Amino acid sequence: MTARPAPDLTLPEELLLLGLDPARGRPLVTGQFLRFGLAGAALADLEAAGRIAERDGRVVVARPLPLGHPVLDGALAALPGPEKDHRGVRARPWVRRSGGTVHELCVRQLTDRGALRRQARRALGLFPYERFPAGSVDLAGPARARFAAALDAGLPDPRARTLAALAAACDLDRKLLPGNGHRAARRTVRRLARTEWTAHAVERAVRETKSAAAT
Repeated sequence: MTARPAPDLTLPEELLLLGLDPARGRPLVTGQFLRFGLAGAALADLEAAGRIAERDGRVVVARPLPLGHPVLDGALAALPGPEKDHRGVRARPWVRRSGGTVHELCVRQLTDRGALRRQARRALGLFPYERFPAGSVDLAGPARARFAAALDAGLPDPRARTLAALAAACDLDRKLLPGNGHRAARRTVRRLARTEWTAHAVERAVRETKSAAAT
């Protein structure tokens, strides 16, 4: 079984589709952690497109030219251009700050494509929140099939490895790879999360948040 390429999905869009319960529209993990993952995924796509580079844990904009995609252009605009700060910004704090922005950009793009629906709700009749169940266009099912196929094939390409690392970094691995039968696969993607710099920034942001909550 070989993985087919994503149908014009950015990495953050694909990660969001993997990270949502299609029926209920709720994140499968802590929503904040998933948003960290989306920001890291945007950095990975921008690096692959030659727009940014990583230097000693800092994100440096190499080419501030837009890519023509709302999600990635929005993420690029949230980074300081070389004319403002040639040293760039630290990856982990940027992931923490920008997760909500990238999440909203992904939701808008996927709802426009009919892959998600935006539902406004209120907790206890007072506190507003949103859910994003699957829409009429099924992009989540194929995304999960591609993820499973890539794992079966040993994560043969850089994009698949990065997506798996990001999923592990935001704690999605146990939801996507449940049970003892996937223990080896979980160990593999957890190792990747420590070696891919974008995923490592996400993992550190998640760990920092957990530590703060514990104290």
